[in-house]
Formats: sequence, structure tokens, C-alpha cells
Amino acid sequence: MQILTKGRLGAVLGACALTFLTLASPARAADEPRRPECIAPAQPGGGFDLTCRLATEGLKQSGALKTPMRVIYMPGGIGAVAYNNIVAQHPDEPGSIVAYSGGSLLNLAQGKFGKYTVNDVRWVSGIGTDYGVAVVRADSPYKDLKSLMDAFKADPTKIVLGAGGTVGSQDWMKAALTAKAAGVDFKKMRFVAFEGGGEAVTALRGGHIQAYMGDAAEAFTMLEGGAPIRILAVFNDQRLPGKLAEVPTAKEQGYDIVWPIIRGFYVGPKVSDEYYQFWVSAFDKMMAAPEYAKLRDQQGLFPFNKTGKELDDYVKQQVKQYAELADSFGLIKK
Repeated sequence: MQILTKGRLGAVLGACALTFLTLASPARAADEPRRPECIAPAQPGGGFDLTCRLATEGLKQSGALKTPMRVIYMPGGIGAVAYNNIVAQHPDEPGSIVAYSGGSLLNLAQGKFGKYTVNDVRWVSGIGTDYGVAVVRADSPYKDLKSLMDAFKADPTKIVLGAGGTVGSQDWMKAALTAKAAGVDFKKMRFVAFEGGGEAVTALRGGHIQAYMGDAAEAFTMLEGGAPIRILAVFNDQRLPGKLAEVPTAKEQGYDIVWPIIRGFYVGPKVSDEYYQFWVSAFDKMMAAPEYAKLRDQQGLFPFNKTGKELDDYVKQQVKQYAELADSFGLIKK
């Protein structure tokens, strides 16, 4: 039998204690990954590109990322191509973060990402959000949301809604929710899909549609540019800060319509806990930096600072709610 001296016994007990602490401690952040890249699941110039560039600049300014991060474009299916690529081909790539939006979550909820679900990636961060809005012409007879809803309910054929998305998209959902809140069967609403917000506003100005279901940041930019439009309502629980603070919410006006449009990032399903924690910590540091609020405001986004488990829980709850909503509109194939 081996006899331990007092010195050796202390060393053994110390080693055991260190092992226990190592096993009991949560995963620590790893060192910065080599060649970090942000995958934007679209062509240059859109919302995903904006999300990647906001993160690239914010991470650099805050010192959360020392290596310059390049942007890779991977268009297709409002995020479906990038999602399938990262899950199937690059599941353990620690340096790749992929941008997502509320539209990505809506498509996931409708099964538009193929065989993959919300559980097949690791959700890292939300870095900002926008909100839906109801917009009319500046000289429209509809001065508030109630007057538009009353006219819509009286004769759905006389109110044509337009937006930059097809059936099942975020913009279509906003229109369908508006119809539902007005007490109108969504199947009876007249909806015109456009390539983007610019085309929809052109149709609004020309009198081809009576209301446009858009995004707050986009509508605000149009107002700043002199577009003759009026924002009737913001689809949020509370009024937005800043220059849109005078616009009432739909809820204030008696209609329960809430539509956040979040933006953020995920990583592959097999990325280690240590690298996952690196990105969580990096985004926490970025969003805590005072310079970041200015960057986010410049892009017309509003605060949405969720990372790690809090973000993961939020995303999965949103997808569940979107699936229930899509099913109620007959958009989920049985």
C-alpha cells in the first residue's frame, strides 16, 4: 500500500480540487477565432448586409474583435441557403457567424428551410430591431388607424394594401394581421406584392394602393427624404424613441398588432461551448459600448440586446408563435 506524505497528500487534494472546479465551471470564452467572417444570406445592399456591416464596425470599435471581419454573401430563400450550408457543411466552423432576421424565423416556422428547424443552430445574439408600421399618403382621408380600419371593415374591396413581400412574408403577415384586427377575413383582403418598400410607396403616391405595411426605419428614412406619407401606427407594445415618438402604437388605438423585426446572428450546431461563449461575450461587449448606440441609430434600428440563453429562448418562442400564426392563416402544409 502506498503511503502519502503530508506534502504529497496536499498536492493530490489540490489537483482533485482543481479538477472539480474545472468540471463545475461554465465554459469559458475561447481565444478569438482565426479569419472571422460574417455570412450575409443575400446579395449586397439589403438588410442582411446591413446587419453584418453593423456587427463588423461595432465589434471593431468596441475592441471585442481585433481581427477585421470579412463579409461573405450567400443569397437564397431569405436565409435558407446559408442555414443549410452552415448546418450541413460547416457545422463546427468557429469563425463564421450568420446573420438572421425576423423574416428568417418566420420562414423557419413555415418549414421553408427544408429539413432543418430552429434547433439546428446555436443562436448567439440579437443586435437590434425594427417594427412594422401602417403608412398612408400625406393627403389620405385616413388620419388615424381607426379611420382606416373602419373603411376596411365597411368594404374590404376598396382598401388595397401593399408591401414588399409575397404571401407568407413578414409584410404580408402585417397586412393579414391588420385585416384580422379590423374584423375582415384575410382571404378577402386585396394585397399587392412589390419588390421592396420603394415600389410600394410609389404605388401609394400614385393612388394604386391605399395603405402600405412597411417598417419603421424605412418609413422614417422616406419621411426624412421628403416623401408625402403619414405613419398611422407603429406595431409595437410601446411608442418608439426619438423622432417617431409622436406616432401612436396600434395598441393605443385599440388594435392588438405587434410585429418586431429583429436582427442578429447564429453559429453552426457543432461550434464548441468555448467559441460560442466567445461570440456571446463579444456581442455583449459591443452592445455595452456607448459608440454602438450611435451606429445602431444610424441604421434606423432600435435596441434589442439579447445574447446566449436569453436570445435562444426568445428565438424559439418567436418561432413557435409564428408557426401558430402561419397555421391560422393556412400557410403550413399538413
